[in-house]
Amino acid sequence: MAKNKLVQTNEQIARAVTQGYQKIEAGVVGGYKKIEAGAVEGFSKVSDAFVEQFLARDGESTAQAKERLAREQARRDGRQK
Repeated sequence: MAKNKLVQTNEQIARAVTQGYQKIEAGVVGGYKKIEAGAVEGFSKVSDAFVEQFLARDGESTAQAKERLAREQARRDGRQK
């Protein structure tokens, strides 16, 4: 009987510890994902602004300029190999 109660108490402690760890893990991972999303969004805004300001041709949208630059880079990479 005493051993049975000890096993039950140990299982309750294990469950509580596991639940606490899972809550901490969810908070940390959630916080990291928010920071990551903010960093990626910020980089995208800066990248778009740079392309629009310095690399886009007259009448060319940012997306079109990025596609053109990617094609030009692919062509250069193909020649270098």
